[in-house]
Amino acid sequence: MNNRRFVRTAGWLALPCLVAAGVLAWYVTRQPTSPFEQAQSVDAALVSRGEYVARLSDCVACHSLPGKTPFAGGLEMATPLGAIHATNITPDRDHGIGAYSLADFDRAVRHGVAPGGRRLYPAMPYPSYVKLSDDDIRALYAFFMQGVQPASEPNIPSSIPWPLNLRWPIALWNGVFAPSDPYAAKPDQDPLWNRGAYIVQGPGHCGSCHTPRGLAFNEKALDDSGKPFLSGALLDGWYAPSLRQDPNTGLGRWTEPQIVQFLKTGRNQHAVVFGSMTEAFNNSTQFMADEDLAAIARYLKSLPGDPQRDGTPWQYQTAAADTGPGAHTYATRCASCHGLDGKGQPEWMPPLAGATSALAKESASAINITLNGSQRVVTAGVPDAYRMPAFREQLSDQEIAQVLSYVRSTWGNKGDAVDAQAVGKLRGHTDPASSSPIILHMR
Repeated sequence: MNNRRFVRTAGWLALPCLVAAGVLAWYVTRQPTSPFEQAQSVDAALVSRGEYVARLSDCVACHSLPGKTPFAGGLEMATPLGAIHATNITPDRDHGIGAYSLADFDRAVRHGVAPGGRRLYPAMPYPSYVKLSDDDIRALYAFFMQGVQPASEPNIPSSIPWPLNLRWPIALWNGVFAPSDPYAAKPDQDPLWNRGAYIVQGPGHCGSCHTPRGLAFNEKALDDSGKPFLSGALLDGWYAPSLRQDPNTGLGRWTEPQIVQFLKTGRNQHAVVFGSMTEAFNNSTQFMADEDLAAIARYLKSLPGDPQRDGTPWQYQTAAADTGPGAHTYATRCASCHGLDGKGQPEWMPPLAGATSALAKESASAINITLNGSQRVVTAGVPDAYRMPAFREQLSDQEIAQVLSYVRSTWGNKGDAVDAQAVGKLRGHTDPASSSPIILHMR
């Protein structure tokens, strides 16, 4: 091929490449449109409504630390690439969001794009928050600008090394995995169901913990159109159980009133909140209106389980005499609260017979709470007098593995045996739960 033909051919080949590069550059740098380009008036009722939306969204969970100003950021979140820290979202103009317009706020919350086009890591659950309504975004903005105390707290840079810390690929991730439209009510469902679906899929972002993740760390489904949605997931040393109608690992044996009771009081005859759910209860679900809790329960009870995944429904079986080391440890360390029959003392000491943590294939929750105990459950401002103690100093890895293997194979439970190595791994990566409840007052 002569040089002129090569140049001409290369030029034609380069043309689509240049066009593609231009489209990519436009896509990466473009600002999502927002319906809020004009300033909005603010009133006390709107601020109060925004505080409630912040409770629904559990904003304090990531953007607050005990002993510091609410929403001043700083919480460290580990990722496979390095640590990132939640940012200051108080109305401080230098370190927070005080200079954000309503449109800026909307783009950040619902689309993960900060002013100037900087992409936010999807640890911020904007794939769920995109479903927030325009009215709730207005109220949330009013609360953060008028109802939150400014904090001059600098943001902590991430420890993700270059070039992995480049953020432009997040735009491509968003294009594949993040929806772009608010929640749309389903006309074939009643208002209560639609309200529950809106809260669970949107502000409640329940799927962030309870939906399994793909290879790109994306939630495998963001709404009830996908079977993996809320089907249970392993996260940060805890197994967040299914919220579908799975009788073993989900809510199949729970009634709607029992779901409401659990979210309102932190306990029911089946379980008591523990692990990450304790903070969600302490700072979010107990503050929800009764009608919203009823809506959540109605929606969750409509999600079918998966018999192939969940297996034969659990039925209680009387335990046979067992003199093994696991049975002995249970009798001496656990039975005083949970009963020799495993039925607990509902609604104060949860049953272990039929417990999700004893039926799930994942043993992380059972190991974690045995090692580290539970945080205080605080209902209506009153800390619970009962809490699971930490046994990391009293029991060896082998003893914990033995007692949990006993629990997971007794009273009809059918969880897999627990290995001492799995206990040791979690021992090295977790810390005892604090006896001081983490309760954050917004204002």
